Amino acid sequence: MFIRKFKDGNPFTMKNNLQSFTLIFILLFGFTSVAQQKKWTIQECVEYALKNNISIKQSELDVKLADIDKKAAIGSFFPNLNASGSHSWSIGANINPVTNARENQTTQFTQVGLSSSVDIYNGLQNQNRLRRAKIAQLAAQYQLTKMQDDISLYVANAYLDILFNRENLKVQQSQLANDEKQLKRSQELVDAGMVPRGDLLDMKATVAADNQRLVAAENALLISRLSLAQLLRLEDFKDFDIADVEIEPTPSPVMAETPEAIVAKANEVRVEIKIAKANLDIAQRDIKIAKGALQPSLSFGYNFGTNASYSDRVSGFILDTANPTTVIGQVEGTGQNVIQPNYIPTFGKPAPISDQFSDNKGHNFGLQLNVPIFNGFSGRNNVERSKVAYEKSKNAFDQAKIDLETNVYKAITDTKGALNTYEASIATTEARQEAFNYAKEKYAVGMMNAFDYNQAQTLYINSQSDVIRAKYDYIFKMKVVELYFGIPIIQKQ
Repeated sequence: MFIRKFKDGNPFTMKNNLQSFTLIFILLFGFTSVAQQKKWTIQECVEYALKNNISIKQSELDVKLADIDKKAAIGSFFPNLNASGSHSWSIGANINPVTNARENQTTQFTQVGLSSSVDIYNGLQNQNRLRRAKIAQLAAQYQLTKMQDDISLYVANAYLDILFNRENLKVQQSQLANDEKQLKRSQELVDAGMVPRGDLLDMKATVAADNQRLVAAENALLISRLSLAQLLRLEDFKDFDIADVEIEPTPSPVMAETPEAIVAKANEVRVEIKIAKANLDIAQRDIKIAKGALQPSLSFGYNFGTNASYSDRVSGFILDTANPTTVIGQVEGTGQNVIQPNYIPTFGKPAPISDQFSDNKGHNFGLQLNVPIFNGFSGRNNVERSKVAYEKSKNAFDQAKIDLETNVYKAITDTKGALNTYEASIATTEARQEAFNYAKEKYAVGMMNAFDYNQAQTLYINSQSDVIRAKYDYIFKMKVVELYFGIPIIQKQ
């Protein structure tokens, strides 16, 4: 589980000066996009992020690649079929394919064919590759789910950050309004000579400090809105804002479960364990594939081919008038010559191409057995390498279970601590409020100077901010525990 690390140990502190400078730059130079008027709910923010986040799109592409790998593994069970064709020219002294005589000529030759082969047995490699592809497909889907959970957590945290800054701004506005009333009252008391002028100056300083805190609160709210808009990858984010909602930290039923029960549930539902288990199964299949390469393989092959020549063909024979006869021997006893007429071939145009293709076609097929004997230890090394990868995946699986258990216990402890902090901050605020009310009464009758009054007021303001901060910190950490228990950040509608 990825949880963002926050400054000062909580997710709701103000951003640094660099972020403030960035905000001022944006406000000065403006946006070119059209203002966006809608108020976004947390449901809409999470759903939009899940559709547009780049990391999620990358994970979706990984799922598609896994689907393609599975199709490729299925295709290895089918015979392959390939067609071939060639057409060649031969110029110069060549053997005439018709007369088998060497002649100085230009000939053309066309050849076409089909070939096919299929694996009969190859050490069950195809079967194991298919099983591996199915597991890898499942692992890719698990990885996508994990990425969606992480992005949902990011968005929820950024959303709560806006709510915190919005409530904190209301506190600062309320305090400023109250101090401005006190400033007016102090001016009246000074004019009446009832309090020294120093009290008026202290109150003016308090109002100035309130204005400073108000500007900082407004800046923090704008930056938090901008951060969420950028996380959602909104092109038009000048007037981005979230809906006006009140989120109260209602106790989660998950916290009533024992830590052991939450850990057991997390082992069932969390994809971190499923990803590690899938990788372990993939490594196991890789060992079987590597071992299969050491076994004999048997395949069946078939070839069909035919050809055609564009050379002239023999169309008949005529008597050689220049040398009409040839003595081939003599009659024994008489010595009479045995004469044979000399005929020479006459050539005509090539036979039709279709006829040649039909007459010259041929088939051949057979079985091929390959037995690996020695291949430079590559096969054995592949097996050993796969075994090492399996051991690493096994260690990663064990570590994933340990990490998940550690994260669950930490999340439970953090949530309980956040609840205690929230309850303690409420008690502190109640006490600070009583002290501040008492200080107001004393200041109103001149029994307390402005400096002590401002001190009491500052402590009360800070305690109010602490309550808001503790509230959203508790809500966020409780959502983390619920996520480990299988409850999503948002419920699908």
